[in-house]
Amino acid sequence: MKQLISALFAVGAVMLLAGATVYITGWPLSPYIYTIGATMVALAQINSPSKCRSSIVKRLRRQQIFGALLLVLTGAFMLFTRGNEWIVSLTIAALLELYTSVRIPQEEAKEGLD
Repeated sequence: MKQLISALFAVGAVMLLAGATVYITGWPLSPYIYTIGATMVALAQINSPSKCRSSIVKRLRRQQIFGALLLVLTGAFMLFTRGNEWIVSLTIAALLELYTSVRIPQEEAKEGLD
């Protein structure tokens, strides 16, 4: 199961990055590629188990899942709006994902759950 979640995350991340990068060129399929990739990343993060039961890790996991949902919301902004709302949403999501990707392993290491 862990390999499936890792593969889902990796493929989704590549699609997310490619869709966001190509969106700037105006290619009509890029928002769809981005949204599918963001959904795959969100599903991988929601379904990845956490061995740590501390309240800090639970809070960080909620922030991580919120960031993943913001990634999917960014896809909706790309599809349905013509402004730059998607950039704000993507920036907030990326900051949440970056912060939690650093802090969760630190907290798990404190618990000895490397």
